[in-house]
Amino acid sequence: MIRRIALATAVALAAAPAFAATTTYTLDPAHTQVLLQWNHFGFSNPTAQFGSVEGTLDFDQADPTKSSVDVTIKTDSINANVGKFDEHLKSADFFDVAQFPVATFKSTKVSKGASANRLKVTGDLTIHGVTKPTTLDVKINKVGEHPMRKAPAVGFDATTMIMRSDFGIGKFVPNVSDTVNISITVEAIEAKAYAESLKK
Repeated sequence: MIRRIALATAVALAAAPAFAATTTYTLDPAHTQVLLQWNHFGFSNPTAQFGSVEGTLDFDQADPTKSSVDVTIKTDSINANVGKFDEHLKSADFFDVAQFPVATFKSTKVSKGASANRLKVTGDLTIHGVTKPTTLDVKINKVGEHPMRKAPAVGFDATTMIMRSDFGIGKFVPNVSDTVNISITVEAIEAKAYAESLKK
């Protein structure tokens, strides 16, 4: 009888579906954007975005709190669609890209949000050589096979707000708002499949 029970238990365990392990994804730079928005003298709310965003995401679909993300942004890729203003943003008045060529975000904690597709991602944000803890409000858009790449893919939107003076970028505050709203959209492809696509 004991042997039968043990055998039945072993069969049941073998037949049970395994939880998905953490999968490593590479951010697709063609479908990933980081958008900044601020207030200008109370009259307008201009935007600019970074054109070079690279990173990796370790995502556990079964338990997203075990996930992590590591992102690097080239600050000289800032683009407000106005040439002279772009150069000003890159200057020592603001991002000082010559001295600080990259900004980074490395997660330290992922928590569940208000609903199943919401997360709070806390991490270390480094801009202008200054590192501050920052929390992203994240929405999981989709997890599944990419219809064109035929590979596992994930998509997210995220928002946060920072005070730029906290990072040593306080030029023209308060006339140009200290508060900067950051909106992020991310599409990421399973890392091995993404690497293979670069060889084609």
